[in-house]
Amino acid sequence: MNRISHYRKKANVSQQALAQKLGWIQPRLANYETKARTPSLADSRLIVNALNQLGILCSLDDVFPPENESK
Repeated sequence: MNRISHYRKKANVSQQALAQKLGWIQPRLANYETKARTPSLADSRLIVNALNQLGILCSLDDVFPPENESK
């Protein structure tokens, strides 16, 4: 489970805008948000860093909660 969409919306940015900030194309981010693909640890850290730069203070565990906490 991930909460990318939750925090992205909290930052009031579109998928396109966040993807651009990350240097990605929008479908890549959409695939992560819909859980069609799982981001690597490095990509997960990039996402959290980008959200923090947008003013949303969150941690890796906030955006990507450990399995036992997501149930």
